[in-house]
Amino acid sequence: MLQCFLRSSKTVTTVPRSLTSLINPSFLLFYSSSPNPPPNQRQPSPSPIASPTRVLKLISAQSDPLLAKEIFDIATTQPGFRHSYSSFLVLILKLGRSKHFSLVDDLLVRLKSDQYRVTPTLFSYLIKIYAEADLPEKALSVFYKMLEFNVKPLPRHLNHLLEDMLNKGFEPDSLSYTTLLNSWCRKKKLREAYKLLCRMKVKGCNPDIVHYNTVILGFCREGRAMDAVKVLEDMPSNGCLPNLVSYRTLVGGLCDQGMFDEAKKYMEEMLSKGFSPHFSVSHALIKGFCSVGKIDAATEVLGEMLELREVPHTDTWGTIVPTICEDYETEKMEEILEEVMKVEIKRDTRIVEAGIGLENYLISKIRNRSK
Repeated sequence: MLQCFLRSSKTVTTVPRSLTSLINPSFLLFYSSSPNPPPNQRQPSPSPIASPTRVLKLISAQSDPLLAKEIFDIATTQPGFRHSYSSFLVLILKLGRSKHFSLVDDLLVRLKSDQYRVTPTLFSYLIKIYAEADLPEKALSVFYKMLEFNVKPLPRHLNHLLEDMLNKGFEPDSLSYTTLLNSWCRKKKLREAYKLLCRMKVKGCNPDIVHYNTVILGFCREGRAMDAVKVLEDMPSNGCLPNLVSYRTLVGGLCDQGMFDEAKKYMEEMLSKGFSPHFSVSHALIKGFCSVGKIDAATEVLGEMLELREVPHTDTWGTIVPTICEDYETEKMEEILEEVMKVEIKRDTRIVEAGIGLENYLISKIRNRSK
């Protein structure tokens, strides 16, 4: 009976529920659809197992998702058989739409353990399925699952996820917003990131320092430091004060764009609030001012570093010393050297490689200049 069923048509027919008990490995054997041979002609033996394509057709044809899962499992037990990725996709969607979510999770685990190459389409469908089932937490878990599979989220994933969560009355928590903001910034969708930052407060989740710093960094990386300035300026009115990371990121971004005066302004603001700039920030400012001939501004930054007991990096000296030697000559250099030697240089200070040799280095620069 079952053999006749398989050969009755080239189109796969839905297996009736009454045949569930008949399903066994032989159900998946591939039989020829040619007419019945004469009685005296030897019957061809079936091939060891159906092809992955035929199994996919059988699974796709089932209206009962559990029966489709049974077909899938029987094929899995056959030696040397490997399902196509499409079979996984079709079965996961059938099970998800029928709310057999634990079985969906099992198949996702198998996809990962068997090292299938997973497409973003699967996760798009799952996010939608969970949202329609009023399970925003599961929808969010799918987003994290994408990262486990090394699948890069697409903008539509983020849009669907956020809109579905909000439409279902589920408000993302702080970590959820951080994840979304990071993804927008990595995708260079900075307008969307800023809109989401503004939307957070409307939705009752006030942005914290991590959210603001994420967007500031995103703008600075894309050469949009003035947009980052706007974000930083908006922070106090929204109940969040910039921290050391906020200022360091912004000053570095302004320096990268050659906006050294603006960068110095925010470094001064940072110092007034008790924050100490990283040596890389000071070095960027000094190097920038020297490059545009603003030696006074460069030495002012250097002086502030020394007042804060911060020992400049040797690269900083290499940048500023030749310029100072030209403009201030030996007398000025001796004054600077005297101030430098007042700073305690510890042997374990990583940023100072010159150490005791710093004095000789400066003196050699002066002598070369005087020749």
